[in-house]
Amino acid sequence: MSTKIILASCYAVNPFKGSEDAMGWNFIKQIARFNKVFAVTRENNQEAIESYMKQNPDEVYNNISFIYFDLPYWMRFWKKGSHGAMLYYCMWQKGIVTHIKKKKLVFDIVHNVNFHNDWTPSFLWKLEKPMVWGPVGHHPLIPSVYLEPYSVKYFIKDRITWLIKNLFWNYSAALKKTVSNASHIWCMNTGVVEKLNLKGSSYSVFPSVASEDFGQGSKDKKSHFQVISVGRFVPLKGFDLSIRSFIAFLDSVSLSERANCKLTLVGSGPERGFYEKIIKEHNVQDNVEIIEWIERKELMKLYERATLFLFPSHEGAGMVVAEALSFGLPVICLDNIGPGQYITKECGFVIPESDYTSSIFNLKQALSKLYLNETLFSEMSAGARKRYLDIFTWESRGEHLNAIYNNL
Repeated sequence: MSTKIILASCYAVNPFKGSEDAMGWNFIKQIARFNKVFAVTRENNQEAIESYMKQNPDEVYNNISFIYFDLPYWMRFWKKGSHGAMLYYCMWQKGIVTHIKKKKLVFDIVHNVNFHNDWTPSFLWKLEKPMVWGPVGHHPLIPSVYLEPYSVKYFIKDRITWLIKNLFWNYSAALKKTVSNASHIWCMNTGVVEKLNLKGSSYSVFPSVASEDFGQGSKDKKSHFQVISVGRFVPLKGFDLSIRSFIAFLDSVSLSERANCKLTLVGSGPERGFYEKIIKEHNVQDNVEIIEWIERKELMKLYERATLFLFPSHEGAGMVVAEALSFGLPVICLDNIGPGQYITKECGFVIPESDYTSSIFNLKQALSKLYLNETLFSEMSAGARKRYLDIFTWESRGEHLNAIYNNL
């Protein structure tokens, strides 16, 4: 196939960070493996990108031309961190079109890469080239039973957000034009297909999250049982379920064995105090530790020492799952359109969503099975590593993307 020139909009790009920023960076590199790319991103990403490229030379950079763009200060002075990010993103997307037209760039395909979901429109179709949209995410409602331990403000916020999303899905002309003008929509999960009522061959369902290969083989069960969970301390991530199910697990083992069992939570956020309160109330400070966000290299060392990954999150994705699988860690998650859609019985346990007490019990049972059954643990660890190699490498993202481009 001949080399194409792709104009890719990547709002969030930072090779030193994880999550959305890491996704933006890795998708640009994967596009550049096979094609030339004009990568449009925000001006505040320039310093990190240039610093990283200087420190980590790579031939693939020859195929990448970065275009740094932001709206004038008077149009963005109100944006503070993540507050107002989605509104600014929509304005930024519109601004790109005019900016690119002025530059008179020559390209074959436009691709809206990151920082969007199935209810925020794209305007790249106005550049009148075949458009790829995605990976596009869908985050379902958090089941109300899992919000009960938290402040009612989270329930209200989640439902108001859902109402706003429905207004876009049902009434946004810009969103409808995005869907109808997209030559291909890459869906992170089946929720996108259902919500946007996609038909025919103009879409694919493939996970967006991936991880570098840290060269880990499958693990043997060690003398210590080290459970790890990573993410923001907010209700969406389900850390209360992680803590309570681990406490239930601790209650099922002897006092002598408890000393070798540990849960490590890595993250930060508004609910840290609530989680510390649960830990203190049950007097498990020796077995459950909280570590504030750490450098990515240090996080990789924690994965390396861990036995399994506990992630009862309610979201529609989760890059940390790909990272855990790369280290051969079996994953315990909830049965949802996020991690639950991609974890199989060969590499972990998918726990059905039900009432709060049953969920904790079922998560605890999964922990116990992996703790007590060495053969099962070894098989699932090997399965986790295989699952990573099959669908969670960045290379597989690049190959999927190149196939999309070549089929347009």
